[in-house]
Amino acid sequence: MAYETLIDLAAAAAMLGLMAYAVLGGADFGGGVWDLFASGPRRREQRAAIAHAMGPVWEANHVWLIFVIVVLFTCFPNGYAPLGMALFVPFHLALLGIVLRGSSFVFRAYESGEPGGTSGTRWGHVFGIASLVTPMLLGLAFGVVTEGGVRIDEAGAVTLRSGPHWLSPYAAGCGMLALSSCAYLAAVYLTVETTGEVREDFRARAIVSGTSTAAIAIGVLALSWSEANWFFRQMMAPRSLPVLAAGLACFAGSAWAVFGRRYRVSRFLAAGEIVFLLLGWGLAQRPYLVYPDMTLQRAAAPAPTIAFLLASLPVGLVVLLPALWLLFRVFKATPQSAD
Repeated sequence: MAYETLIDLAAAAAMLGLMAYAVLGGADFGGGVWDLFASGPRRREQRAAIAHAMGPVWEANHVWLIFVIVVLFTCFPNGYAPLGMALFVPFHLALLGIVLRGSSFVFRAYESGEPGGTSGTRWGHVFGIASLVTPMLLGLAFGVVTEGGVRIDEAGAVTLRSGPHWLSPYAAGCGMLALSSCAYLAAVYLTVETTGEVREDFRARAIVSGTSTAAIAIGVLALSWSEANWFFRQMMAPRSLPVLAAGLACFAGSAWAVFGRRYRVSRFLAAGEIVFLLLGWGLAQRPYLVYPDMTLQRAAAPAPTIAFLLASLPVGLVVLLPALWLLFRVFKATPQSAD
């Protein structure tokens, strides 16, 4: 198999893992956000619904993040290392947030003395704040990379274009967009997991977060034209624009389904929105891993290394996918009825 084909297959594998993490793990982050902002006379019921929906399966979703990291440092080591150095601060703060989420989700149950820890507690606040900050940091990192803020010279030395570049308006906008998207995903998913007035609470949250996501996306698009013009032009190119348009169509359809109380349809379209938008980003980013200095080919490992990892993936998936299916089957076997 040609070396270029191996590189493309490895990049596609990383992209598929990222899609799975965004669709599943992103909703978990959003669930933590709504746990933090639970309000009204049914706030205990809202937190209970979030704890039940996430339950024992939510932590398993981080397997997709681990998968992406393994593919990157194995198949693209010359790009993985510079990214790790340039984005050391946001990456490690995001890692801290992930650890705090996992520990505080358990600790608050003991602190509150309730199954799932449905009352507001100190550890519950830690869980919510970590859920809010972590997707923002990952979105910031996305903004820095697509803006061309990481520079790598021929010797491999890494610099940021201007100081802490993750604080630029465009990168900050990407962080806010990631957070709002996670909140929207979670609210839509939770309309399927709940009934009655609690469902109406999450429907209202889906409408609010969907509106904010659309508004922030327009702002980020405008900022990309001025601060990441190369990326803006790539997104408007024929190979990526139709895919991005499909993602926007899914978002519009998901919003329409929420308003019409077609919750299962909305969940399907909301997940499709994330998949198409990430695919459009990948097509726009290609052939760069880190624009403008690190292409996928320059970042790639030797062909035998990539070939070995690609050959190993089916073996791992034969073990992983049935295990995840069984996990979800056991704990999601009796969902509450939905329209």
